Amino acid sequence: MPAKFGPAGNSKSFYEAGKKNTYEAPLWLREMGLDAYEYQCGQGVRGSVAAFTKVGEEAKKNGITLSLHAPYFISLSGTEEEKRLKSVDYIGQSLAAAEAMGADIIVIHTGSAAKISRGEAVELAKRTISLALEKYPDTEVAFGLETMGKRNQLGTLEEVIEICKTDRRLRPVVDFGHLNARNVGGLFVTEDDYRRVFELIERELGADYADSLHCHFSKIEYTSAGEKRHLTFEDSEFGPEFGPLAVALAKDGYSPRIICESAGTMAEDALSMKRMYTEALAENREDK
Repeated sequence: MPAKFGPAGNSKSFYEAGKKNTYEAPLWLREMGLDAYEYQCGQGVRGSVAAFTKVGEEAKKNGITLSLHAPYFISLSGTEEEKRLKSVDYIGQSLAAAEAMGADIIVIHTGSAAKISRGEAVELAKRTISLALEKYPDTEVAFGLETMGKRNQLGTLEEVIEICKTDRRLRPVVDFGHLNARNVGGLFVTEDDYRRVFELIERELGADYADSLHCHFSKIEYTSAGEKRHLTFEDSEFGPEFGPLAVALAKDGYSPRIICESAGTMAEDALSMKRMYTEALAENREDK
């Protein structure tokens, strides 16, 4: 099965085309040539069950695979118990919306590690996500834990993997732009730089985790503290570049879902990634 590509939310061009409602996105994306979409609930889960269901119906009709980004203010590693318990409730709201639309994974921010040690933050995150797993045991939606872009945030790849080891329902969500931004000078340049991510996940969690990995990709401006702001593929100063990842995926046969988080051009840049990946697949077949 080939990799899938799509945007995080609706790009500027979606609205410039006269579209007003998110349920119009699946058809619009299919006509562009895309096959995935991440519904954005970063500012909170807002909408009716009927509205979420309509998005899901349109996605199914148009062959668009759905995921959902849970609220940004979730903090699994917060030092205040009340905030962690509220985060469990926000996860529940996200799961309900995801179930209504047929999304198969929600993307969750892990939290901060600014005022406590990273080890303490990991243990708090494990405790919080365990509460969520216990509270919502029957959902078929996966709990995705995202790698983060600021150095004082919990969410290195190794930390996310450690938390994911605690339950089969937890899945890593690798944001390549975030990982690149939290490493001064950037992290991803060559095919092997990207390949190491998949190899580590496969070694620590299993081949199915690596093969079906849910990913975010965008170019991100960064400082010594890490992520500053998302850019578009037009930027030539900051990375990462997608080309080497496309080649690595084509050669190694991984089939991730890659959601583009470019600033305003997420659909167009997702299509650029799909084209690069398709070309890499064709070249790899010719080489054989």
